[in-house]
Amino acid sequence: QVQLVESGGGLVQPGGSLELSCAASTRIVSIYTMKWYRQAPEKQRELVASITSSGTTSYADSVKGRFTIARDNAKNTVYLQMNSLKPEDTAVYLCYVRGQVPFTRISDYWGQGTQVTVSS
Repeated sequence: QVQLVESGGGLVQPGGSLELSCAASTRIVSIYTMKWYRQAPEKQRELVASITSSGTTSYADSVKGRFTIARDNAKNTVYLQMNSLKPEDTAVYLCYVRGQVPFTRISDYWGQGTQVTVSS
């Protein structure tokens, strides 16, 4: 069973920081793109940040300069450092990995989501 285990969500005051992490099962031996999405109530799922296998990053305009995505290939883990958080960042954050388990085709994998709430 391939799993993505997320951690690091919680409640934080506006202006605060949180770091999310997502560890992919070691069964995934080839990991390509890793991404973070978020979904707020009654809103469409939004791509927040992505990082390629070579380390190229991209961000949604709404988080540029505040969020940083990084990956540790040795640990099959992707991180999202979130600074200067705003109430509008409140959402469930979901990890996405495009990778390959040996002897299978390249597939998309999703984490279960972690809640981030920004409120005073």
